[in-house]
Amino acid sequence: MMKILFVFGTRPEAIKVAPLIKILKEKEGFEIKVCLTGQHRKMLDQVMEFFEIGADYDLELMKPNQTLVDITGDALKGVYHIITSEFLPDYVVVQGDTTTALSGALAAFYAKVKVIHIEAGLRSGDKYSPFPEEMNRILIGRIADLHFAPTQKAYDGLISEGIDRKKIWDVGNTVIDALLLGLDTIKKKNQEGFNDYFNFLERSKRIILVTGHRRENFGEPFEEICYALKQIAEAHSDVEIVYPVHLNPNVQDPVARILKNQPRIHLIEPLDYPHLIWLMNMSYLVITDSGGIQEEAPALGKPVLVMREVTERTEGVDAGTAKLVGTDRRKIFSEANRLLNDKDAYTRMAKAVNPYGDGTTCEKILEVLQKQIN
Repeated sequence: MMKILFVFGTRPEAIKVAPLIKILKEKEGFEIKVCLTGQHRKMLDQVMEFFEIGADYDLELMKPNQTLVDITGDALKGVYHIITSEFLPDYVVVQGDTTTALSGALAAFYAKVKVIHIEAGLRSGDKYSPFPEEMNRILIGRIADLHFAPTQKAYDGLISEGIDRKKIWDVGNTVIDALLLGLDTIKKKNQEGFNDYFNFLERSKRIILVTGHRRENFGEPFEEICYALKQIAEAHSDVEIVYPVHLNPNVQDPVARILKNQPRIHLIEPLDYPHLIWLMNMSYLVITDSGGIQEEAPALGKPVLVMREVTERTEGVDAGTAKLVGTDRRKIFSEANRLLNDKDAYTRMAKAVNPYGDGTTCEKILEVLQKQIN
């Protein structure tokens, strides 16, 4: 019996570990427990409910104005206590590069428990972009015992850092497994609920989904983004822009000031996961600074314009499914305009092969773990 503790605390982590938790719980030979840190709360709970995953431990760390130091210290102490006094796992699973993931890996290391890193090997090459994620994943990479890389490039990068190739597997990204599982779940439910939720949209128009929240874009870069979106809407009467606006005041303030009451720009509350992937599936293209959406949208044939100066997900850029546009309003408008006007350019991006997998990542991880048991 292999005892595994999953540690996560944000919505993106929950989405990416959900299909793996579900598949492992169905298999003999595994005892699975889930520990939530609560780094995010409401949005995390929505994902847990949608995928029907329960928590065995909940540290409930979220508090007003918490800092990275608060989250790291509190999560480290909480997870360490569970590992040493509650569950005593053989492995601790962390996903990606959040502060929760770093704290979970470090707690396991202090307890001399092995660490499994999902989505290992991503690198931007700049320790401050994204911040603090770049250093989080580098540090987790030095601690982890089993590394599940989402792409060949991530696999090669880990080898170049001196990680034993016998401890690395190129398996794809679990986010595609989650996306396909999520859309299948939605299809089995009442579609009218989703149609009613987005009844403000004119389906005859092309929908552009926008997400933006990264802290490195706060200030003038966010203003540039907003002016670009305004220009896109003004130039294309057959386009509707839907922007679920992050609750952070650094995002809310410029978005409301520049985009409020603009024709064909819909500023809505943050979406839960099922509504987000439903809208993504309905969209013509996606403009985002999100990491996960850079992986998800191409699986649905949606071109992605990435509003970041650098990305650790360069495979999508290399494959042609995504394009870096930064936060310069002229470049954002120019590239969006090209995709809206040039059918050939749009088709090349929409039909490029998604480098992040085909939805079989969890099966591949299961196979590796079963061999570890044997």
